[in-house]
Amino acid sequence: MHNDTTTRIVLIRHGETAWNAERRLQGHLDIDLNAEGERQARALAAALADEHFDLLVSSDLARAAQTAKALGDTRGQPLYIDGRLRERCYGGFEGLLYADIEARFPQEFAAWQARDVDGELPPGKNQGETFRQFYDRVVPAILGWAADNPGKSLALVAHGGVLECAYRAALGLSLDTPRDFKIHNASINRFTVRDGKLELVSWGEVAHLRPAVLDELS
Repeated sequence: MHNDTTTRIVLIRHGETAWNAERRLQGHLDIDLNAEGERQARALAAALADEHFDLLVSSDLARAAQTAKALGDTRGQPLYIDGRLRERCYGGFEGLLYADIEARFPQEFAAWQARDVDGELPPGKNQGETFRQFYDRVVPAILGWAADNPGKSLALVAHGGVLECAYRAALGLSLDTPRDFKIHNASINRFTVRDGKLELVSWGEVAHLRPAVLDELS
C-alpha cells in the first residue's frame, strides 16, 4: 500500500545553448537551444521513448520547453508549463561571460563563489534572487507536482540550478556547501517522492548523448 503513493520524477536539464557553450550566464534570459542542444534533445527523446510518463512539465524558458517538446512530440503528449521551474534569476550577472562577472562585480562575485546563500545580486534587466529564495521557489514546485500526482510518473524539464536544488533537497545537503557534483545538459536524473520527501535514485545519466557511431556503420 505504501508504494502506491510513491511518485517517480525524471528531472532533465535542457540541451545545450550557444551561451552554455561559451560560458555566458543565462538565468532568466531566454536563449534557444543551439544545433548541439537540438541533437541532445532528440537523443534524449529516443532514450526515454520506452518509458511511460503520466505528465510532462517544463520551465517556461525556451531552452527547457524546446527540450521538453522533443520528448512530447515522440509520444503525442501535451506539455505543461510552470514558471516556478525557471533557472535562478541572476540580476546584473545575466548576459555576461563568467570571466567578466568577477571583473564587473567583484564583491557580489566573491559572495556567490563563497556560497553566501543570502547574498544579494546586482540589479540588471531582471530582479536577482538569492540562492535561498531560489531554492524556496523550486523545491516546493517539484514537491507540489508530486503531491498532485501521487503514484504517477512525471518528467520535468528544467535547468542546472533547479537540478542542483533537487539534489540538495534529496540528499539533505546544506545550501552553503560547494556544488561538487556535475550537472550535464540533457542529462537524465531520477528521483522519487515519498511522504513529501525527495529521494535520489540515480544522477547524471548521459550515455544517450554519445554520438551513435555504430549506427552509422551498420
